[in-house]
Amino acid sequence: MAVLLTGGAGYIGSHTALCILNAGQDVVVLDNLSNASPEALRRVSELTGKDVPLFVGDCADKDALNRVFDQYKIDQVIHFAGLKAVGESVAQPLRYYRNNLDATLTLCEVMQAHQCFDLVFSSSATVYGTIQEMPLRETFPLGCTNPYGWTKFMSEQILRDLSHADERFHVVLLRYFNPVGAHESGRIGEDPSGIPNNLMPFICQVVSGRRKELSVFGNDYPTRDGTGVRDYIHVMDLAEGHLAALAYAREHAGTEVFNLGTGVGYSVLELVHAFEEVNGVRVPYRVTPRRPGDIATCYADPAKATNLLHWEAKRSLADMCRDAWNWQKNNPNGYHEAQ
Repeated sequence: MAVLLTGGAGYIGSHTALCILNAGQDVVVLDNLSNASPEALRRVSELTGKDVPLFVGDCADKDALNRVFDQYKIDQVIHFAGLKAVGESVAQPLRYYRNNLDATLTLCEVMQAHQCFDLVFSSSATVYGTIQEMPLRETFPLGCTNPYGWTKFMSEQILRDLSHADERFHVVLLRYFNPVGAHESGRIGEDPSGIPNNLMPFICQVVSGRRKELSVFGNDYPTRDGTGVRDYIHVMDLAEGHLAALAYAREHAGTEVFNLGTGVGYSVLELVHAFEEVNGVRVPYRVTPRRPGDIATCYADPAKATNLLHWEAKRSLADMCRDAWNWQKNNPNGYHEAQ
């Protein structure tokens, strides 16, 4: 019996694969490698001493998925696969809707055909839209500001409807906040292709000299220092949240949703200054105009995950900054130089 990770060679998927293997379960990965590297899984194998079978293929390709299910006895699935850049989704909405929704629909059809009914879905805090009340709770009304967010919203609804129609399905929806950091070994981490979309890898690339300076988008928000506040969560805490979700899915039918965050918000400049202090480096930055659609503050209420999944984020902001820089300085070009 094994856990299938769609998109499992990516940032969150590779850390989750490591966590599951260390817990004594087997994993199989399906990934089209459009934003991931097989080197990440080779290093997961190195760190765990266990094999990670990789099928190179697209989650929207029914034949590719069937090959995985035919070759391995898959009893649970974590669905990471999908395009994930907010700005790109605004420019290319049809590509995002086609890719992300087709992947979810095809996966569900193949799971049903192979009598596999436990599914953990990689969702996002973007489904909360522009809600001003904090912290964000799972019961709040949903709404999105970009096509990427809507693909997560729609996939959540597809999975709710599926588990309602077919009571054999056990579905857990995990709404991530802002994953950062890397495995403490420095062997696996975040390796974005092109210009990073997220703050921490951009900081790392500035400090390593790959980029000139960090752009801080707006310093006139109603926050402590005028910069946007977000809930940053260590990627290993997030990975452990998936392990807890798998255990929950085994025992609970229907669909349940959980926030995975720390419940604490840090501003952009607080993160920058923490990175400088922890690592003894300087982060040059320049304040630029706000980005359209950005909100001032966003952080989770993780109480439901604590109560029902028996999970909570344990790693500090200092841990996130230290581990992110440890990965970057040991892998200045990401996984590239290893290929």
